[in-house]
Amino acid sequence: GLFLARKVSLIRAVSYMIAQCLGAICGVGLVKAFMKHYYNGQGGGANSVALGYNNGTALGAEIIGTFVLVYTVFSATDPKRSARDSHVPVLAPLPIGFAVFMVHLATIPITGTGINPARSFGAAVIYNNKKVWDDHVTNSSFSSLIC
Repeated sequence: GLFLARKVSLIRAVSYMIAQCLGAICGVGLVKAFMKHYYNGQGGGANSVALGYNNGTALGAEIIGTFVLVYTVFSATDPKRSARDSHVPVLAPLPIGFAVFMVHLATIPITGTGINPARSFGAAVIYNNKKVWDDHVTNSSFSSLIC
């Protein structure tokens, strides 16, 4: 999103994506190493479509959730606001955090919330289950590309 908005260069954007994916893989690996019972009980923290929902519904929920988050980040950090709104960047974490909270409330029951594709990718790599990979590719990655 920031690359498309021309706020970061291509090299920096790719570097951030690689670093986030590697960090997610390492983080999930540590959780698996230190909390094996909890890790297995929670499906490795990997996202998957809940029973009673189909892939289309899950994809729609992820697209809307990702759009809400991206729109909130861009609007809360817009540098072209008028001078009277100059105090807003100081308060930017509030609407962003609230958007993340609301998206989680809405999408956790459907997909486990995949608005951060790097986190979802890390869990899918370590858990390595066919259903997890199918749901990951269908939902969190595709919705992030659209938004």
